[in-house]
Amino acid sequence: MKKATETKVSRRTAASPKAAKPREKGIKTYAAALDYLASQTNYERRPPRRRDRGQKTLDRITRLLKDLGNPQNEFKAVHIAGTKGKGSTAAMLTEMLANNGLKTGTYTSPHVMDVRERIALNGEPIPKARFTSLIAKIAEVSKSYGDAKPTYFEILTAAAMLWFAEEKVDITVFETGLGGRFDATSLVNPIVCAITAISLDHMAQLGNTLDKIAAEKAGIFKDGVPIISAPQEDSVKKVLKEAAEARSADIKFAGEDIRYSYRFEASREAGPQARICVTTPTCHFDHLLVPLVGEHQAINCGVAIGVLDELRKQGVAIEDEKCVSGLRNVSLPGRMEMICEEPRVLGDGAHNAASIEALMRAIGQNVPYDSMVVIFGCCADKDVEGMLKLIQLGADKIIFTKINSPRAMDPADLAVKFSEVAGRMAQVATSLEDAFEIAEKAVTREDLICVTGSFYLVSEAKVLFADHPHRSMSTLVQTA
Repeated sequence: MKKATETKVSRRTAASPKAAKPREKGIKTYAAALDYLASQTNYERRPPRRRDRGQKTLDRITRLLKDLGNPQNEFKAVHIAGTKGKGSTAAMLTEMLANNGLKTGTYTSPHVMDVRERIALNGEPIPKARFTSLIAKIAEVSKSYGDAKPTYFEILTAAAMLWFAEEKVDITVFETGLGGRFDATSLVNPIVCAITAISLDHMAQLGNTLDKIAAEKAGIFKDGVPIISAPQEDSVKKVLKEAAEARSADIKFAGEDIRYSYRFEASREAGPQARICVTTPTCHFDHLLVPLVGEHQAINCGVAIGVLDELRKQGVAIEDEKCVSGLRNVSLPGRMEMICEEPRVLGDGAHNAASIEALMRAIGQNVPYDSMVVIFGCCADKDVEGMLKLIQLGADKIIFTKINSPRAMDPADLAVKFSEVAGRMAQVATSLEDAFEIAEKAVTREDLICVTGSFYLVSEAKVLFADHPHRSMSTLVQTA
């Protein structure tokens, strides 16, 4: 592809592998706040070293929050854990709550372009000035902690809790980062918990079986707090039920305890779309249009509505019609996002086998194309073999490249492993820009280029096409 002109998007917001040194005279600017964050331990950039494993603890975040006045005790929260679908569920829930006039804070991860995406109020990212002052406050409070200083994720979690407390929000939606039991977000005080679909991911940290991963996710459960879960494998369901029982908490599964069904349909007028029917003790949604693309999003929407039912029971004022109209406002960068129209480039941050499978299915159902070129890069500590077995389902051609992360898997190694598991050949590019040059030579106007395997890769793709004359002006692939 032709080299894009220098982008206006600050690359400070997409984490750099070179950690910047924090400013010595305090944090006065947004740039200084980003530099400070970049200098902290960040397990999103690198997996825990051998000596780190077995040392999981909430001591750092507990101490920090105590020194900040325990802001997490000042607001109500919905806490969401799971392997895939957490961000989508949080986005749909946020829009439905905000459209009911509730001041709603949302904390999610990772971000695609700007770290402030993680901390939002009624869907709007935290202002730079406020973000800067919060990071400065946390840096000052924790400067004497020594080896017990908080990590990148813990700092951002504390910043979100501080802001939501200061804004006196009506309710918050917190998405876990990794796991649940030792996740920094587990210090919130939820009034409802939610578990999205659980599958294999982060095995080095959470365990190499579904039941072990489920046990870690169930670590967010609190005494007597109701739980809504997506449909799960039998082994996962057993673990979740046992964990809920140990906490004297009621757990409901979509499709069983919550009457829930969905269907995929297509028409000439509306195009392809997923619709759901959900019936709970307090609401009934019939043939509700799911705002995000893919059948898997119908499941996430069902979980979000199940959470609304529990909130209603606890006295939160929620109207069905306002929820329906709120769903129309949902958008989620980096998930089925059309980045450019010519060539057609779609980005999705799917980074585990289950998400790759859902992506391939969603593209096949919703995006017409003659052939598809997949540009793929991922972290080495992922379920690489599982993803490679599934990435070929819709791909006519595959190009492996390297993501912008110290955890990146070498694209040549990806190509070798792909040949072993799929019996097919693939091309290798040393950079995403080189991968696009290869892809553009292979596609026509009716073909599709899909960039996936990592949010880092999607972020880089968005930067490359930021000034492209045919960049997409719509945020996401639309269902209707």
